Amino acid sequence: MSVVKSSLSEKDLKLVGESLQGALVDLVDLSLVAKQVHWNIVGPRFRSVHLQLDEVVTTARQHSDTVAERASAIGVTPDGRAGTVAAQSAIGTVPDGWIKDGDAVQILVDALGAVITRMRERVQTTDEPDPVTQDVLIQVTADLEKHAWMFQAESG
Repeated sequence: MSVVKSSLSEKDLKLVGESLQGALVDLVDLSLVAKQVHWNIVGPRFRSVHLQLDEVVTTARQHSDTVAERASAIGVTPDGRAGTVAAQSAIGTVPDGWIKDGDAVQILVDALGAVITRMRERVQTTDEPDPVTQDVLIQVTADLEKHAWMFQAESG
Protein backbone atom coordinates (compact mmCIF):
# COMPACT_ATOMS: atom_id res chain seq x y z
CA MET A 1 0.00 0.00 0.00
CA SER A 2 1.36 3.40 -0.95
CA VAL A 3 0.11 6.34 1.03
CA VAL A 4 1.92 8.80 -1.23
CA LYS A 5 0.90 8.80 -4.89
CA SER A 6 3.54 9.47 -7.49
CA SER A 7 3.15 11.25 -10.79
CA LEU A 8 5.64 8.76 -12.27
CA SER A 9 4.48 5.71 -14.20
CA GLU A 10 4.83 2.35 -12.42
CA LYS A 11 7.81 1.45 -14.62
CA ASP A 12 9.57 4.77 -13.97
CA LEU A 13 8.73 4.67 -10.27
CA LYS A 14 10.33 1.23 -9.95
CA LEU A 15 13.49 2.38 -11.74
CA VAL A 16 13.79 5.64 -9.80
CA GLY A 17 12.91 3.94 -6.51
CA GLU A 18 15.68 1.38 -7.02
CA SER A 19 18.16 4.16 -7.78
CA LEU A 20 17.19 6.08 -4.65
CA GLN A 21 17.28 2.96 -2.49
CA GLY A 22 20.73 2.05 -3.77
CA ALA A 23 21.95 5.57 -3.14
CA LEU A 24 20.55 5.49 0.38
CA VAL A 25 22.26 2.19 1.19
CA ASP A 26 25.61 3.39 -0.12
CA LEU A 27 25.38 6.71 1.73
CA VAL A 28 24.43 5.10 5.04
CA ASP A 29 27.28 2.62 4.72
CA LEU A 30 29.73 5.34 3.68
CA SER A 31 28.89 7.28 6.84
CA LEU A 32 29.41 4.16 8.96
CA VAL A 33 32.69 3.22 7.28
CA ALA A 34 34.06 6.75 7.60
CA LYS A 35 33.07 6.90 11.27
CA GLN A 36 34.63 3.48 11.99
CA VAL A 37 37.89 4.59 10.39
CA HIS A 38 37.63 7.94 12.22
CA TRP A 39 37.51 6.17 15.59
CA ASN A 40 40.47 3.90 14.84
CA ILE A 41 42.95 5.98 12.85
CA VAL A 42 46.52 6.33 14.12
CA GLY A 43 49.65 7.89 12.69
CA PRO A 44 51.36 11.20 12.03
CA ARG A 45 48.48 12.50 9.88
CA PHE A 46 45.92 11.51 12.50
CA ARG A 47 44.40 14.95 13.06
CA SER A 48 44.01 16.05 9.44
CA VAL A 49 42.59 12.73 8.25
CA HIS A 50 40.45 12.41 11.38
CA LEU A 51 38.81 15.76 10.58
CA GLN A 52 38.43 14.88 6.88
CA LEU A 53 36.61 11.70 7.86
CA ASP A 54 34.09 13.68 9.89
CA GLU A 55 33.42 15.83 6.83
CA VAL A 56 32.60 12.70 4.82
CA VAL A 57 30.31 11.47 7.60
CA THR A 58 28.45 14.78 7.66
CA THR A 59 28.06 14.85 3.88
CA ALA A 60 26.89 11.23 3.71
CA ARG A 61 24.38 11.68 6.52
CA GLN A 62 22.93 14.87 5.07
CA HIS A 63 22.60 13.37 1.62
CA SER A 64 21.16 10.11 2.94
CA ASP A 65 18.36 12.11 4.52
CA THR A 66 17.75 14.04 1.29
CA VAL A 67 17.72 10.82 -0.76
CA ALA A 68 15.38 9.05 1.69
CA GLU A 69 13.01 12.01 1.73
CA ARG A 70 13.02 12.15 -2.08
CA ALA A 71 12.04 8.48 -2.13
CA SER A 72 9.22 9.15 0.32
CA ALA A 73 8.07 12.15 -1.70
CA ILE A 74 7.52 9.98 -4.77
CA GLY A 75 5.85 7.16 -2.84
CA VAL A 76 8.78 4.80 -2.29
CA THR A 77 9.52 3.67 1.25
CA PRO A 78 13.23 4.09 2.02
CA ASP A 79 15.04 1.28 3.82
CA GLY A 80 18.15 2.20 5.78
CA ARG A 81 18.05 -0.72 8.21
CA ALA A 82 21.37 -2.30 9.13
CA GLY A 83 20.59 -5.63 7.47
CA THR A 84 19.59 -3.95 4.23
CA VAL A 85 22.69 -1.78 4.22
CA ALA A 86 24.96 -4.75 4.94
CA ALA A 87 23.39 -6.82 2.17
CA GLN A 88 23.32 -4.18 -0.54
CA SER A 89 26.26 -1.82 -0.06
CA ALA A 90 29.05 -1.58 -2.62
CA ILE A 91 31.64 -0.67 0.01
CA GLY A 92 34.15 -3.22 1.27
CA THR A 93 34.63 -4.02 4.92
CA VAL A 94 36.84 -2.09 7.32
CA PRO A 95 39.55 -4.09 9.10
CA ASP A 96 39.40 -4.58 12.85
CA GLY A 97 41.68 -2.66 15.16
CA TRP A 98 43.82 0.41 14.69
CA ILE A 99 44.15 1.73 11.16
CA LYS A 100 47.31 3.51 10.02
CA ASP A 101 46.66 6.90 8.51
CA GLY A 102 47.83 5.83 5.03
CA ASP A 103 45.56 2.80 5.14
CA ALA A 104 42.69 4.98 6.34
CA VAL A 105 43.12 7.25 3.34
CA GLN A 106 43.13 4.26 0.97
CA ILE A 107 40.01 2.80 2.58
CA LEU A 108 38.21 6.07 1.91
CA VAL A 109 39.57 6.37 -1.64
CA ASP A 110 38.23 2.88 -2.34
CA ALA A 111 34.90 3.43 -0.57
CA LEU A 112 34.25 6.75 -2.26
CA GLY A 113 35.26 5.28 -5.62
CA ALA A 114 32.78 2.42 -5.25
CA VAL A 115 29.94 4.74 -4.24
CA ILE A 116 30.71 7.31 -6.95
CA THR A 117 30.73 4.64 -9.66
CA ARG A 118 27.27 3.46 -8.63
CA MET A 119 26.04 7.04 -8.16
CA ARG A 120 27.06 7.94 -11.71
CA GLU A 121 25.14 4.91 -12.99
CA ARG A 122 22.09 6.13 -11.07
CA VAL A 123 22.47 9.62 -12.54
CA GLN A 124 22.27 8.05 -16.02
CA THR A 125 19.39 5.77 -15.05
CA THR A 126 17.22 8.60 -13.74
CA ASP A 127 17.86 10.98 -16.64
CA GLU A 128 14.66 10.23 -18.56
CA PRO A 129 12.22 8.97 -15.94
CA ASP A 130 12.81 11.63 -13.27
CA PRO A 131 15.12 14.62 -13.78
CA VAL A 132 14.26 15.86 -10.27
CA THR A 133 15.76 12.73 -8.71
CA GLN A 134 18.61 12.92 -11.19
CA ASP A 135 19.36 16.44 -9.95
CA VAL A 136 19.51 15.19 -6.34
CA LEU A 137 21.88 12.39 -7.36
CA ILE A 138 24.06 14.80 -9.36
CA GLN A 139 24.56 16.95 -6.26
CA VAL A 140 25.36 13.90 -4.13
CA THR A 141 27.90 12.74 -6.71
CA ALA A 142 29.52 16.16 -6.95
CA ASP A 143 30.00 16.35 -3.19
CA LEU A 144 31.37 12.81 -3.00
CA GLU A 145 33.76 13.49 -5.88
CA LYS A 146 35.10 16.48 -3.98
CA HIS A 147 35.83 14.25 -0.98
CA ALA A 148 37.40 11.64 -3.27
CA TRP A 149 39.68 14.28 -4.77
CA MET A 150 40.82 15.37 -1.33
CA PHE A 151 41.53 11.82 -0.14
CA GLN A 152 43.33 10.99 -3.38
CA ALA A 153 45.50 14.07 -2.85
CA GLU A 154 46.27 12.75 0.66
CA SER A 155 47.42 9.43 -0.77
CA GLY A 156 49.62 11.01 -3.42
